Amino acid sequence: MPRTCLSIVLAAGEGTRMKSAKPKVLHNVAGLEMVRHVTAAATSAGAERLAMVIGHQADEVRAALGVLGESASFHIQEPRLGTAHAVLAAEAAIAEGYDDILVMFADTPLLSDSTLKKARAKLAEGADVVAMAFRTDDPTGYGRMIEKDGRLVAIREHKDASEEERRITLCNGGLMAFAGNIALPLLRRIGNANAKGEFYLTDLVELANADGRTVVALETPFEEVLGVNTRVELAEAERLWQARRRRELMLAGVTMIAPETVFLCHDTQIGPETLIEPNVVFGPKVRVAGGATIRAFSHLEGAAVEGGAEIGPYARLRPGASIGRNAKVGNFCEVKQADVGEGAKINHLSYIGDAVIGAKANIGAGTITCNYDGFNKSLTEIGAGAFIGSNTALVAPVRVGNNAYVASGAVLTKPVPDEALAIARAEQSNKEGYAPRLRARFAAEKARRKAEKQEK
Repeated sequence: MPRTCLSIVLAAGEGTRMKSAKPKVLHNVAGLEMVRHVTAAATSAGAERLAMVIGHQADEVRAALGVLGESASFHIQEPRLGTAHAVLAAEAAIAEGYDDILVMFADTPLLSDSTLKKARAKLAEGADVVAMAFRTDDPTGYGRMIEKDGRLVAIREHKDASEEERRITLCNGGLMAFAGNIALPLLRRIGNANAKGEFYLTDLVELANADGRTVVALETPFEEVLGVNTRVELAEAERLWQARRRRELMLAGVTMIAPETVFLCHDTQIGPETLIEPNVVFGPKVRVAGGATIRAFSHLEGAAVEGGAEIGPYARLRPGASIGRNAKVGNFCEVKQADVGEGAKINHLSYIGDAVIGAKANIGAGTITCNYDGFNKSLTEIGAGAFIGSNTALVAPVRVGNNAYVASGAVLTKPVPDEALAIARAEQSNKEGYAPRLRARFAAEKARRKAEKQEK
C-alpha cells in the first residue's frame, strides 16, 4: 500500500523584519503567497493532509488558506517557544498516525516537490529521521551537519562548533522528515535547556541517535531551503524562482530572446515553439498555446492565446481575453473580456472590451468598443470578415454583420446588416476664409485673459 504522509507547515512567526502589516508568509513570489508555494510542493509530493501551524495574525493567515479546503487543519502555537514546540502544536494531527511526516517552513517558497519526494524515499528505505542540508563555501553562522559513517549524528550550531567542525560546509537547511511511529515520543522528549529556553527541532537528531535510530542528511540546493525574512530576500527569492521557471520553459521548447526580462506567474502555461521577445510580463491565469508570438513590452493577465497568434509589441491582454489561432493584437492595443476569432486583426491603437470578434475581421486603428455607460457593461459583436474603418466608436450593445464595412470615423449606435456599408458621421462643410476670423477671435480672448490676470 502507498505510504501515508502528513505535512506540517510552520507559519506562526511574526516576520517583523519584513516591515509589513501583512503576515510574512502571505507575501507573494510569482504572484502566489509563499506559504501556498510550500503547500503546493507538499501536496505534489504526496501529502494527503496539511497541518498548518499558525500564530501571529492567525485569523488572516487562516482566511488566506481557506482555498486548501478539507485537506488542511489549523493549529495555534501560543506562546511561540521554538520549532519543536511549533511541531507539537500539531500533536492532534500527528496522533492520527501517518507513515511519513514532513516538517517545513512557510517562508521557503523555492522548495520543490522533488526534494520532498527524495526525503520520503529515504524514509521508505529505512531511515527514521531525514534532515535536509545544503552546501556552501561560506558556512559562517549556519548549523553544521556532523556525519559519521554515512549517518547524521548531530547538528551543531556555529557558536557551539569546534574549529574542526566549523570547517564543515554541509549546513542545516531546517526542514526535516521523520517516521510517524517515532514522532511523538521523540518530540515530547525535546527539552529547552538552552540560552533561549526554547524547544529546538534539531535536538531530534541526537535523541534519535541515542535510541539507535537511523538518521541521515539529505543534501538539497541552497535555494530550496532559502528562508525569506526581509524584502531584500523576497526579491532574491523572486529572482531565483523566475530564473528556474524560465529555464524549465526554454528546455521545453519555448524561445526567449532575453529571458532575464521576461516575468512569469506561478500558473503561466506556455506551449513549445512559442517566441517571447524582451520585456514581457505574465500575470495570473495566462495560457499561451504552442507556436504563438509574444512581442516586446506586452502584458498578459487572465488571457488565452491560441497557436499562431501574434501579440504586441506594447499590447495588453486583460482578464477574459481569448485570442484565436493566427489572430493578431498589435501595438498599443488593449483587449478585455473579448473573444477574438481565428485570423482576426486588431493591429494598432485600439481598445476592444466586452466583445466578440469574428474570424478574419479587421479592426482599424483607433477603434474602440464603448462598452460601459456608467452603470452597465454591454456587448459588441463584429461578424466574420467584417472591416471596421479607423477611428470608429462602437457604442454597445451593437452588432456589425458578417463581411460588413464600417467607414472611418463612424460612431455606431445601430446594427449593421451582413454585407452592408455603414457611414455614421456628420457631413463635412467648408467655410471659405473663416480661419483668419478664428485666429483673430482667439488672439483677442487670450489678450483679455492676460489683462485680467495683470489687474489682479
